[in-house]
Amino acid sequence: MYELIIIGGGPAGMTAAVYAARKQMKALMVMKEFGGQPMWTMDIENYMGYQFVTGPELMAKFDEQVQKFPIDIKYEEVTALAVLPDGSFTVTSDGGEYQAKTVIVASGKRPRRLEVPGELEFTGRGVSYCATCDGPLFAGKAVAVIGGGNSALQAAIEVSKVAAKVYLISLMNDYKADPIIIEKLKALQQPVTELIGYTTKAVKGSQAVEKLVIVKNGDSNEIELAVQGVFVEIGLMPNSEYCEGLLAFNEDREVIADCRTRTNIPGLFAAGDVNNGPDKQIVIAAGDGAKAALVAYEYLLHRRRAD
Repeated sequence: MYELIIIGGGPAGMTAAVYAARKQMKALMVMKEFGGQPMWTMDIENYMGYQFVTGPELMAKFDEQVQKFPIDIKYEEVTALAVLPDGSFTVTSDGGEYQAKTVIVASGKRPRRLEVPGELEFTGRGVSYCATCDGPLFAGKAVAVIGGGNSALQAAIEVSKVAAKVYLISLMNDYKADPIIIEKLKALQQPVTELIGYTTKAVKGSQAVEKLVIVKNGDSNEIELAVQGVFVEIGLMPNSEYCEGLLAFNEDREVIADCRTRTNIPGLFAAGDVNNGPDKQIVIAAGDGAKAALVAYEYLLHRRRAD
């Protein structure tokens, strides 16, 4: 049995692994994919110690540090989490079943879908959820970016460097983005066509994306934009399904945790974007991971004394 299982391999999970190793805890890290959300991010200018770094570069540094410690790592998707009668836990994945005295849920978030006709059909054939990953594939083409927050504006800025034309489509009547990012958008040499207050209705095409159908809010007249790429940047959903029925969720299905990452179950902690913390930043996720590992260690010490 492990002393700690960490679910997730993003900033929270990897930082938790380092802190657990430094406390000489017998730990396992289970992750579906390495790196988490930073792997989709090209420009990071607010992580301390780096004036500028790309997401993949930063996570490579995280990984380099984790690899210095004897942490067991499994690249598997967790499908269930359960509490045993003695207060320990079982983590079930698509590759096996593992037991631990404590668990840190650090499984992060995934892109939210539009849920419109054609979206699923053309995913990977013009519809993308990662401008950093797929932007270069649309060099010289017309694309649409859907969303009005930081990630959408950053995606529009990024793809404007390679695409022939970029539409930025926001459901909201105003952007919910940091002023500095809005300034960068307005300062682009190749202007982005901003369509504010529009709803996306459908994605159309034959073998690949050819058109995006939108309507002005309050209107019924459909507008078809000739595009070959659609980048969906409308927010994220927590990867918390395997905690269903066990942990308390808020209205956004984020795991409810206190300021020390403790959940409603003793010995079970939630760190990073999967929890209900108000701000989603890499530095905050990493801090959460460190905190969760230290609190888990403290929990085990108290448990041993009680035994």
